[in-house]
Amino acid sequence: MSKAEIKKAFQYNKIDISNTNPATKTAKPRNSWHTIKRIFTYLKQYKWMLFLVIFAVLASSGLSLLGPYLVGMTIDDFIVTKRPDGLLTILILLIIVYILHTLSIFLQNYWMIGIAQKTVYTLRKDVFEQFHRLPISYFDKRQQGELMSRVTNDIDNINNTLNQSVIQIFSSVITLVGTVTVMLLLSPLLTLITMTIIPIMFFAMRAITKRTGPLYKVQQKDLGELNGFIEEMVSGQEVVKVFSQEKHVINEFDEKNKQLQLSSFWAQTIAGFIPKVMNTLNFLSFAFIAFFGGILAIKGYITVGVIVIFTEYARQFTRPLNELSNQFNILLSAIAGAERVFQVLDEQAEEDDEVDAVDIHHVKGHFIFDDVTFGYDETPILKNIHFDVQPGEMVAFVGHTGAGKTTIINLISRFYNYDSGEILLDGIPLNQIKRASLRQHMAFVLQDSFLFQDTVKENIRYGKMDATDEEVIEAAKRANAHDFIMRLPNGYETVLDQERSSISKGQVQLITIARAMIADPEILILDEATSNIDTITELNIQAGLQALMKNRTSFVIAHRLNTIQRADQIIMLEHGEIIERGTHAQLLRKKGTYYDLFQT
Repeated sequence: MSKAEIKKAFQYNKIDISNTNPATKTAKPRNSWHTIKRIFTYLKQYKWMLFLVIFAVLASSGLSLLGPYLVGMTIDDFIVTKRPDGLLTILILLIIVYILHTLSIFLQNYWMIGIAQKTVYTLRKDVFEQFHRLPISYFDKRQQGELMSRVTNDIDNINNTLNQSVIQIFSSVITLVGTVTVMLLLSPLLTLITMTIIPIMFFAMRAITKRTGPLYKVQQKDLGELNGFIEEMVSGQEVVKVFSQEKHVINEFDEKNKQLQLSSFWAQTIAGFIPKVMNTLNFLSFAFIAFFGGILAIKGYITVGVIVIFTEYARQFTRPLNELSNQFNILLSAIAGAERVFQVLDEQAEEDDEVDAVDIHHVKGHFIFDDVTFGYDETPILKNIHFDVQPGEMVAFVGHTGAGKTTIINLISRFYNYDSGEILLDGIPLNQIKRASLRQHMAFVLQDSFLFQDTVKENIRYGKMDATDEEVIEAAKRANAHDFIMRLPNGYETVLDQERSSISKGQVQLITIARAMIADPEILILDEATSNIDTITELNIQAGLQALMKNRTSFVIAHRLNTIQRADQIIMLEHGEIIERGTHAQLLRKKGTYYDLFQT
C-alpha cells in the first residue's frame, strides 16, 4: 500500500468513522438493544423449540463441567493413591459423559438451525412483501442493488448469527456461571487468584469493541453501495460500451471496492485482536494456577487433582470469554445488517390517505384536473394544471422532455400524490379511492417495457391472470404480435430470459400492448407505447390500439404526432404548465407551439 492509502486506511481506525452515517450518531446501545428485541419477536414464534435448545445447552454445559471434575477425582482417588479398584467404572462413566455431551451439542445445533432458517424465511418474506407495499418514490431514490443487498447479504448475516452466535453466547454464559460456581466450591482462594485476569480482560475487550461496532456498520454500508453499483453497471452495460466508458467505470468500481476493502480490513483486523488477547490472558491464567496452586498443594490446602480440575476449568473459563468476544463481533455485524433490514420494514408503506377510502367497481372514466400543483421536491413540476376529460375520450400530452407529461400520468395512477388542487374520477377525489382498486381499472403500456422471466403466454396473461389460452392468442393477434410469436422456437411457450435476448425491443413493446389488451381496462395509459416500433408495424397496430381505446378513457404520451392526430384533446405542456389545448385540427389552425412542433 502507498503512503496515501495507509494514511487513508488508518482513518478507519478512529471512532469518528461513525460520522460517515448520521444514523450512527444515535445512542448505539439503545439502537442495538432495540434491534435485538425486534429479532426476538421473530424468535418467539418458535418458543417451544427454543426451550429444547436451552435444555440441550444446559445439558452440554453441565456435562462439560462434569468431565474435568471426574478426571480430577480419578487423579486423587486412584492415581495418587495407586488403587486401581473402580478405575474402570469411572472411565466408562467418563466415556458416557462425553458421548452425551457430544449428543447434546448436536441436538442444540440441529434445533437452532431449524429455528434460524424459519426465522430468516419469515424475515425475508416480510421484507419482500414490504417492497410491494412501498410507493414508487421509494424505489426511485434508491439503487436496486443496494436494496438487494439488504435482502441477501444482511439477512444472511442474521442467519449466520442465529445459527452460530446465539447458541455459543448462551452456552458460554452458562459455562462461565457453572465454572465459577464449582471453582468456588473447590478453592475460593485459588478461584480469586484465577479471577485476577478478569479486569484486564474487561478493559481490553472494552477498548477493542468500542471501535468494532462503528466499523462493522461502515462495512455493511460500503458493501450495499458496492452491490448497488455492480447491479447498475451490469444493467447499463450496453450504454457503458457505446460511450466507451469502461475505464471510467472500472476506476469508479476500484474506488468503491477499495473503500469496502479498507472498512472490512480494519473491522476484521481490530476484531482479530480479541482472540490474541484472550489467548495471552489464558496462558497467564495457567501460569497463576500452576504457581499458586503448587504452593497451596505443597502446604496441603488442595490436592493435585484440584489443580488439574482448575487448569481445565480455567481453560473452560477463558474459552467462553474468548467465544463471547468473537461472537460479539459477529453479533455487531449482524445487528448492523438487521438495522438496515428493519429500516426497510419501518418505511412508510403506500397507504391510502383517507381512512374512509373507497373501492370503485364501475368506472366511467370522467377525469377532472382542478388547479393541480405538484413537485417531487420543493420545486414545482406541474403548476395549476386544469383540464376535463369526458368518459371514453382520448387525451394526448405533448411537450418537450421535462415538460411534465409523465408526471401527470404518475398522478393519475397515484404513484405520487398531488400537492394542491384536486383530481376527480367520476366525481370522487382521487385520494379517496384505494390505490389497488383504482389500478384494477387501469392498464399501462410504458416506454420502458418490462417482461418477466417466463413464457410469452404468461407475460401476456399477466394483464388478466385467469385468461384462457384462446384469450391470450386473441390479444396477441389484436396487438399484431401473433405472427412473430409463432416464429419463436416454442411459440407462446418460449421462455424469455431477463435480458430478452431472443426478441427485439419492438417485439417486447408488442407483447406489453397485448398484455394491456387482455386486461380490458376502463382506463388506458400509453406512455410512448410505440416508441420502439418501426413505422410500418406502428401503422399495422393502430387499428388494434383504436379498438382498444374505443369507449375507454385513454391518456397517451407520444413524440410521434401522427399517432395522436385522432385524439379528442391534445394538451401542450411547457415547463409544467398548459400552454395550448384542443384537437389536432384546432391546434394547427392556431399556428402556435404545436403547429411549429408538427411542422418540424
